[in-house]
Amino acid sequence: MNHVRWIAGILFLSAAGAALAQAPKYPTRVVRMLVGFAPGGATDIVARLLAPGVGESLGQQVVVENRPGASSQIAGELVARSAPDGHTLLMTTQTLMTSQMIEGKTYPDLVKDFAPVSLSATSPLILVVHPSVPAKSVKELIALARARPGELNYASGGLGTTPHMAGELLNSQARIKVVHVPYKGEAPALIDIIAGHVPLMFSNITASIAFVQAGRLRMIGQTGLKRSAVVPDVPTMDEAGLPGFEMITFFGVMAPAGTPRDIVNRLNAELAKAGARPDVRKAYATQAIDAAQLTPDQYVEFIKAQGAKFGKVIREAGITAK
Repeated sequence: MNHVRWIAGILFLSAAGAALAQAPKYPTRVVRMLVGFAPGGATDIVARLLAPGVGESLGQQVVVENRPGASSQIAGELVARSAPDGHTLLMTTQTLMTSQMIEGKTYPDLVKDFAPVSLSATSPLILVVHPSVPAKSVKELIALARARPGELNYASGGLGTTPHMAGELLNSQARIKVVHVPYKGEAPALIDIIAGHVPLMFSNITASIAFVQAGRLRMIGQTGLKRSAVVPDVPTMDEAGLPGFEMITFFGVMAPAGTPRDIVNRLNAELAKAGARPDVRKAYATQAIDAAQLTPDQYVEFIKAQGAKFGKVIREAGITAK
């Protein structure tokens, strides 16, 4: 009997070994990382900084694809409907969540329809104006807006984007009316600001700091509660007379719901390694991006907390789809 059990055990282990040997390795082909905004914006920049290092570790190229439109919902739906095998990822911000809150949509849900992989970075925004705008401080801008109610416009990368949220928070806290003009991404919005077609916007530092340094935009405020080391001479909105004003962008990677946990964990680890590379940290530091790293479970809780925070802003500012 023992002899029979021994043979049966050998056969079982052999079969299990064969099954493992035949199981496909991950990844087996190019990994696509979709970005829901146009090239040149902050989300695109973070994705392109991380992609080479992740691809090197995985042994397969990670290709960044821009699918702008509908405040990143187009890219979000493409990823949510993709095969849950780790070969299609989304680099997202809270925009996918906030735009749907505004529009009353429920798909795709950042928690239910995705497997959260990793929080990659966070960053404050800066308030920039065209040099022709006769306001060199937040207080002067508020005074200008009060003198010309409904006449000033502000741009953003789309409905529900963090810059949009910041603009509405400014309207609410300063009791002014600056009209929102949404674009299909931060880069095209900046083009119109630089051209003088729209006077102001809240922008991710990554996307606009070069234009500030070149004198094509004037920076008058920043949205963190503490001044960024990149722009230490610029006052926060809180310091400018709007107590508690804070609006931070987060950048994180999602996979389709149902993606195997071992793949999610591996991607989490590789993204952490890529974000820790000296060249990436240097690029982050020059553009006021703070590297971040959470476990997948921690990232889920982070997303839920952000949803509560931004939902409050949307309700209090009365933001609705028009």
